[in-house]
Amino acid sequence: MNDQLVMNRIDQAFSKKKGVLNIYFTAGYPALEDTLRIAKDLEDAGADMLEIGMPFSDPVADGPTIQESSQQALENGMTIERLFEQLKDLRKEVSIPVLLMGYVNPIIQFGVKQFCNKCEEVGVDGVIIPDLPMQEYLDSYQTHFKQKGIHNIFLISPNTSEDRIKEIDRNSGGFIYVVSSSSITGAKKGVQDGQVEYYKRIQSMDLDNPQLIGFGISDKQTFETACNYSDGAIIGSAFIKKLMQGSDKDSIKEFVKSIKGIK
Repeated sequence: MNDQLVMNRIDQAFSKKKGVLNIYFTAGYPALEDTLRIAKDLEDAGADMLEIGMPFSDPVADGPTIQESSQQALENGMTIERLFEQLKDLRKEVSIPVLLMGYVNPIIQFGVKQFCNKCEEVGVDGVIIPDLPMQEYLDSYQTHFKQKGIHNIFLISPNTSEDRIKEIDRNSGGFIYVVSSSSITGAKKGVQDGQVEYYKRIQSMDLDNPQLIGFGISDKQTFETACNYSDGAIIGSAFIKKLMQGSDKDSIKEFVKSIKGIK
């Protein structure tokens, strides 16, 4: 597969529409074999992009809800090896962009080159690795990722300097993950004081990469607010909470419709 000649699915998504809805869920949760089924149900329900979490025992950026789902997934037996096995038929079932989100140590243990090979093999379009330092990425990862056409997504927060944001923009692919507040996932609800000014500041920088706002996006109101100042938003904890109540196809469809305001 020569991905260098084919536009990455993430780039395709942003070229076609604004208001991209990216939904995160944890691989192997609530049941070990749910990963591909939930991915397909989310696409059928109207999600524009998927972020599949690779469960890790020390998820420093994740709040209690995602931590709980990760712990359950690990107890279910989820591993990176098993995840790639589950995703072998991903592109027979799902056509929208798919990213993997996880932490750097398990990827190093798996092998960076092997990880990139597997991402290409199953049709993963990008990765989010919050604890991967940029210089380490540039020195040790970038070549492998680019050879396989995989975008690496960096995060920025309200504390990220303008110079650093521009550096991240130069070294990013796909989009920039705009963390809405300096906290873990699911820690805050609604739009907090100062967040809109932060969104406007990022918007005014006219960055090359699209931006998706995440952390604290939980319903139609917060999704629409984020879309007013970005190219879309990411929902994680709110969807995991929905899965805790029920993960059947109708429940997933109801959740996506509630975010998009579809009757």
